[in-house]
Amino acid sequence: MTAISEFSKHINEGYTYKGESIVLGGAIINGEAVTDTFVKVPLKTLNRHGLIAGATGTGKTKTIQVLSEQLSSFGIPVLMMDIKGDFSGIAKEGEEKPFITERHAKINIPFTAASFPVELMSLSQQNGVRLRATISEFGPVLFSRILDLNDTQTGVISVLFKYCDDMKMPLLDLKDIKKVLNYITDEGKDEISASYGKIATATTGIILRKIIELEQQGGDIFFGEKSFEIDDLMRIDENGKGYVNIIRLTDIQDKPKLFSTFMLSLLAEIYQQMPEKGDAEQPELVIFIDEAHLIFNEASKALLNQIETIIKLIRSKGIGVYFITQNPMDVPASVLAQLGLKIQHALRAFTATDRQAIKQTADNYPTSKYYKTDEVLTSLGIGEAFVTALNEKGIPTPLAATMMRAPMSRMDVLNDNEIDEINNKSKLVRKYAEEIDRESAYELLTKKIEDAVQQAEAQAEEENQTEAKKSSEPSTGSVIGKSVVKVVTSATFIRGVFGVLSKLFKR
Repeated sequence: MTAISEFSKHINEGYTYKGESIVLGGAIINGEAVTDTFVKVPLKTLNRHGLIAGATGTGKTKTIQVLSEQLSSFGIPVLMMDIKGDFSGIAKEGEEKPFITERHAKINIPFTAASFPVELMSLSQQNGVRLRATISEFGPVLFSRILDLNDTQTGVISVLFKYCDDMKMPLLDLKDIKKVLNYITDEGKDEISASYGKIATATTGIILRKIIELEQQGGDIFFGEKSFEIDDLMRIDENGKGYVNIIRLTDIQDKPKLFSTFMLSLLAEIYQQMPEKGDAEQPELVIFIDEAHLIFNEASKALLNQIETIIKLIRSKGIGVYFITQNPMDVPASVLAQLGLKIQHALRAFTATDRQAIKQTADNYPTSKYYKTDEVLTSLGIGEAFVTALNEKGIPTPLAATMMRAPMSRMDVLNDNEIDEINNKSKLVRKYAEEIDRESAYELLTKKIEDAVQQAEAQAEEENQTEAKKSSEPSTGSVIGKSVVKVVTSATFIRGVFGVLSKLFKR
């Protein structure tokens, strides 16, 4: 058996499964693709999460596009967080160009142009399905972690939520929680102290400043109603293809706090609402988080712990989460350890730090007698990547340098007219277009304070009228009063009073 035949047998045995799988491409050895040696990922383990990494321009975006197309074809919905605006072309058919024909001939995979059902979504004012959530849906613990509060400050947030629950005051948006904070510090201070304990003004001031910081990053747009319903991510079109839900984040690259807030709230909401799936044959939903370093670089320790916990637990709900970043070292080791599929595009070694990172990256992959992993990592071409997945028994597959197949959809972004066309046809755009501002904590507390002020004014007016009435009525009391005044102002009375006072002071 030749070395090539032995390698082909090794790969084909390692990537053969009983159930359905998606084909990523063909295996490479010594820089050449080996025909009919396919690198595949079983649908059964796609809820075990994954990492797609590589330097800029090495083909990460197209790899995500290929994965999304394959998942959609199997009726599995996709949620894609698109920070650079690269993925919208998946809604239109691709075009078979000469380099695609050549690539697919090498790996012996037929190319078919296709388009896929797409929903365009937004956290901001961009056109598309508006994504919102209420403060109440976060709960006190998660909201505190978003704000990076300490234990004392978190306790105040818990009291605030409890007070609003007891008073039947919904917390919907940031103006609600700001109003409650101001109320428990000022007008409602005695009420809160009597029922829930004293709260330091300095503590509420710190929390308020943190909320304003979140507000300035776009939180005022995100928090509110109508809340997005998780079921709307799980749709299948009339042809049996899963929807590719693309969240367009091109205008919040400089707002990592909002990005982290949304991502964590979404994962928490999915985890709470989705039923347990156990060992299912395919995932219910796959989430791709592009530019993942924006989350981890800005996240507090508490937030990282929350992400790690959700990543561990959410796979039992049939949800796969995939992080996309330039350097795998951007992802904390505690999260990296949870990722089953790893697709590593080329890395560049320009500095000693780069070379160290490449060495660490190579150590995270299975050893192979066919590759010197750290050397191959710097020599992979565009659209080539190291791949290792989990087979149906949860065992890592052999490391395979892979020539990735080309996307079937357009490898370019949609123009403005095409985006408008998708949004005009979307039922979800119409469903979430309405911005609701129903009566909540802000309005209820404002009314409570206004009523208290009006009541105090009315009482003061009533007392003034009573006093005025008494002073205008002539009576024997006024005569007696004049006599009393004479006595009180007499020299004898004054001397007596001072005598009593002097005795008291001496004592």
